[in-house]
Amino acid sequence: MTSLIVEEAEDRVVWRLNRPEVRNAIDRELVARLHEACAAVEENPRVVLLTGEGTTFAAGADIAQLRERDLYDALRGINSKIFERIHRLPMPTVALLDGYALGGGAELAYACDFRIGTPATRIGNPETGLGIMAAAGAAWRLAELVGEPLAKEILLAGRVLTAEEAHAVRLLNEVVAAEELLAAGHRLADRITARAPLATRLTKAVFHAPRGAHPFVDDVAQAVLFETEEKHMRMTAFLERRS
Repeated sequence: MTSLIVEEAEDRVVWRLNRPEVRNAIDRELVARLHEACAAVEENPRVVLLTGEGTTFAAGADIAQLRERDLYDALRGINSKIFERIHRLPMPTVALLDGYALGGGAELAYACDFRIGTPATRIGNPETGLGIMAAAGAAWRLAELVGEPLAKEILLAGRVLTAEEAHAVRLLNEVVAAEELLAAGHRLADRITARAPLATRLTKAVFHAPRGAHPFVDDVAQAVLFETEEKHMRMTAFLERRS
């Protein structure tokens, strides 16, 4: 049984974490499958919907494996590298969170561009209670998402956010019934894919460019888009509708 189920369509792909017997804990085999899935989306850019089989998105890293990792494993950045690769995928990514998204599972969700949850969603980083830290992105990415005070409460005091709390601070873009979760992801994907794909790709890339790269990187990206047939076609259609 594969630990990652991949369902492909022309403009999007669904990735299903498939270790429900251990609440989709992230182990090395799953990391390897995620790298393979990323390679396919880098080659053929599409929107990614990421969800978990069963009633849990991902309850964290595989603790049995984590307990045996040493300093050299930490320096390899096993989880941090795959989460950063997901963060840098060319088209937007949507995490669909039902149940627990804890530890590495939360960091995987933080790496995505959008997050949709259910009333049962719980998000947190309990790593310090296990004698380690949230080293796969949460220690810096979470503050960008929710602000420093709340991020510190989650990282240093073990606070776990309910779906309502996460939605209030926009860590969740939307909360829907569990049975509507995948459909909500597809609705968001529909909105994204209705727009010009290259414009979406370049906007995401420019959004994440370092501050010192602006405004030059914006101007270069816009110069590329100004020369595309799709820009001319869409603007012509807009003007014709208006008239």
